[in-house]
Amino acid sequence: MRSRRVGVTAITVTTGTALAVVTGLLLAACGGDAPVDPASAPATGAPAQPDPRGMLAARVAVAKDQRYVAAYTLVVQGRAPRSVLVTVATDRTWRVDIQGGALGGTADIAIANRPEGVYQCPINPAGGCVRVGATNKKLPPAIDPRLQYVFVAWLDVLLDRQVPLAVAAAQPLAGTSAPCFAVEPGVTAVQPPIDAGVFCYNDRGILVAAKIPLGQLTLTGDPAPAPETISLPGPVIAANPLGTSSPPPPPSPKPSASSPSVAPSISRSR
Repeated sequence: MRSRRVGVTAITVTTGTALAVVTGLLLAACGGDAPVDPASAPATGAPAQPDPRGMLAARVAVAKDQRYVAAYTLVVQGRAPRSVLVTVATDRTWRVDIQGGALGGTADIAIANRPEGVYQCPINPAGGCVRVGATNKKLPPAIDPRLQYVFVAWLDVLLDRQVPLAVAAAQPLAGTSAPCFAVEPGVTAVQPPIDAGVFCYNDRGILVAAKIPLGQLTLTGDPAPAPETISLPGPVIAANPLGTSSPPPPPSPKPSASSPSVAPSISRSR
C-alpha cells in the first residue's frame, strides 16, 4: 500500500484578522447579533404629550350625538343670574330659552330651529313666533343673543381641523371638575367662527360649564331625556322680532303750541 502525503497550504494571518475571526466565531456561537453602530441607533426621546385639541374634539364628537334637555345658569358681571334651558330633540331640532335674551335683558325669548327655519319667540309671557332665518343659519346681529351657538354651531367649528384654533388645557371653572379647554380663534376677522372662551365637557359629552364674552354658563342638575321634536311656544306670526339692545327711551313730551301764554304781571309802586 502506498501512502499519500497531503499538502498543507500555509496561511499568513495578521493579528487584526485573527481577532476579527475569533470575535465573529464567538458571536456566532453565542447566538448574538452583530454590533450596532451607536450613531445609527434610534434616539429615545420623551413620550409624546397629549394633544389638547384632539382631546377636546373627542368630547365634542360625543356631544354632537347627545339628545337632551339641560338647564344652565348664566352669570354676567353686574347682573343677576339668568336661566337658560337647552333642548336638543331626537330629530335634531333644537330650542334655547334665554331669560333676558332680548331688549337689553328685559324680555325672555326662545330661539328655535326647525326644518322650516329659525324662529324667535317671546316667552314669559308667550307670544307669537317670528321666522328670523333659514335652518341652522346665523341670525342678524341686531336680534342675535348668540348663546345658542354654544350648543349647536360651535360644535362643528371645534371638530373642524381646517379651522385655525389655538386650544390649550385650562383650569376647571368654578362649579365643575370636568376637563376644561381654552379656545382662541386664529382667524383675525370681524366675525370669527367662534368666540374665545373656556369650554368644559364631561365624559358623556355634556357641556357642564363655559366662559365666553357673554358670561359664564354652568349646568344645574342632570340633563333630562330629549323629546322627539321641539315645539314652538306660540303660533307663527308676521311681525318684527325683538332686538337684543334696550329700546330707546320714549321722547319727552313737548309743550302744546295751542296753550295760551300768560304774560307776567308787573306791579308798579307809585
